[in-house]
Amino acid sequence: MRSFVPLYQEVSEGLQEKKRVLFCATVDYHFQKFHLQILKWFHDQGWEVHIAAYGDMELPFVNVRHHLMVSRSPFRTKNVNAYLKLKEIIQTYRFQIIHCHTPMGGVLTRLAARFVRKQGSSVLYTVHGFHFYKKAPIMNWIIYYPIEKWLSRFTDVLITINEEDYLLSRAKKFKANHILKVNGVGVDTGLYRPLLNGEKKLLKVSLGFQPKDSLLFYAAEFNANKNQQFLIEVLSYLHQELPHVHLLLAGDGKLLEACQKQAVERRLGDRVHFLGYQNDVLPFLQMSDIAVASSYREGLPVNIMEAMSCGLPVVATDNRGHRELVQHESSGYLVDHSSPLKMAEALKTLILNPKVGRQFGKVGREQILLRYSKELIMEAHQSIYNDLIEKGVRAWRKPH
Repeated sequence: MRSFVPLYQEVSEGLQEKKRVLFCATVDYHFQKFHLQILKWFHDQGWEVHIAAYGDMELPFVNVRHHLMVSRSPFRTKNVNAYLKLKEIIQTYRFQIIHCHTPMGGVLTRLAARFVRKQGSSVLYTVHGFHFYKKAPIMNWIIYYPIEKWLSRFTDVLITINEEDYLLSRAKKFKANHILKVNGVGVDTGLYRPLLNGEKKLLKVSLGFQPKDSLLFYAAEFNANKNQQFLIEVLSYLHQELPHVHLLLAGDGKLLEACQKQAVERRLGDRVHFLGYQNDVLPFLQMSDIAVASSYREGLPVNIMEAMSCGLPVVATDNRGHRELVQHESSGYLVDHSSPLKMAEALKTLILNPKVGRQFGKVGREQILLRYSKELIMEAHQSIYNDLIEKGVRAWRKPH
């Protein structure tokens, strides 16, 4: 990987002619977690691959990286500097394709790229979950909806990852030239696979648990949206009757200490296991019995797709992203986020009836194979990119 080329240098003839693609997001971890196969595809096709984001993570298949200080809050002044730098990057390099992700990455990139679209650059934005949605707080609609609708006019391809966002953007007449749905970022179904029962028991023992322990697993940042406090409350309802149930929480974040304190206060210190940030959650998924999720808002959660690919039944709060994936009473249970008792009852049903859990897990695994494998998702993205490349962006555009 080579370092960033200073923007003030004169752009050569060769620089202008080379095929270039730019990917933008708030943090570079986003690409490492979700988009390496797309970076590889462009790299293998002979494109010069650029990324613009905050962070210094080593990433393969990237030729040039641009460091941006981006805040997730739309009201921080550092985003003005990020916008100006991004605008200069886009004007310096002649990108044929610019693909942005994350809310602020999408805002800044489309603002910065709105003029180069007139020169033939195409701009794609993948929505990983609108902040405005059914039953969202009214302030989300007041703040985020007008911004996204206005910016859609500077978007050639708006990619949504769940049905609710897709239908909403079409119903609200967003001005993107094309509004498409792609089922998330894909799951490696060969890697994320179920273990045989004997293998699962051996893995449990190797990681300090008993074969008969029932393990509930959730991997997420500790923040208000992910709502891990809810799961600790749920476990408090189960603990007396089912003392062999353990809750495994992977991740870190600003609410980690509060959750640790809650577990101690509930006398669950030996039943709630805080695993910290994990680069690889696969062993924890494969040894677990049920995947749980407690968030208020999701786009299309990768942690749930990975769990389903591993053959786990899912018990999750009822939100847009969970509804997209979990078939209630078929691959899991959906419960209201205001009712920890109902989630406890759903978990108790699965724990006491393991055959039901195995059947739910089988249905979930089949669903992932049919709709959400990384091969299927990569094919969908390739189709979009190839249409843009072969037909040209102007053929894709339509008058508003």
